[in-house]
Amino acid sequence: MTIITAHIEHLDLIVSLFDAYRVFYGKPSDKNAAKQFLFERLKNKDSIIFLALVDNKAVGFTQLYSSFSSVSLQPIYILNDLYVTKEYRKQGIGVALLNKAKELCREQKYKGLALQTETTNPAQYLYERLGWKKDPDLQYFWTNDELI
Repeated sequence: MTIITAHIEHLDLIVSLFDAYRVFYGKPSDKNAAKQFLFERLKNKDSIIFLALVDNKAVGFTQLYSSFSSVSLQPIYILNDLYVTKEYRKQGIGVALLNKAKELCREQKYKGLALQTETTNPAQYLYERLGWKKDPDLQYFWTNDELI
């Protein structure tokens, strides 16, 4: 297995994975929209995508977005997406992708790496095993009613 940093030339490798990831979360398949979304992220350098390859086949990815902690005056990464195809799960690929994200944070001297997940997502045990902790001081709130 190899982990690479994806660029626009890897777009076709990522699209099917990204579409499957969205379907996993209950969204309808839309490879054209997925391709456009990923193209924009890569073109504008809005995110960093690490891609896991096995025998040159894309089998998993994680996507990070850069942000800031105003209180600590430091940059942070938000790990927004992690996906490994079903047939390649439980083979260390998710661990390798998460460790690659943590390595990037250390190299760039970022404050840390935040993530959020559904309360029913079994991957939360993986996150905890790799050092993520539920933050007892912060709560997550969401709205979009007034924005639409």
